[in-house]
Amino acid sequence: MYLTKEVKTEIFSKHGKNANDTGSTEAQIALFTHRISHLTEHLKVHKKDFNTQRALLILVGKRRRLLDYLKRKDIEKYRQLIKELNLRK
Repeated sequence: MYLTKEVKTEIFSKHGKNANDTGSTEAQIALFTHRISHLTEHLKVHKKDFNTQRALLILVGKRRRLLDYLKRKDIEKYRQLIKELNLRK
């Protein structure tokens, strides 16, 4: 499985307030970004996997809504997270 407990703990400790902070906006966005990158690599190999494509679009929408929320609430954290996760080019 690509998303083990250790990987989740690492993501949450890096982007959340601590390793047990699974609900903060920054931690959720980081987790979604990790899942999106995994699904993108999967779809490069399996081009006709439409269920995965739909799941990817749903995740991108969730991440977009969380990013919009973070932008409204704290613009500095938004800018810092965008830079850390390389979401903009």
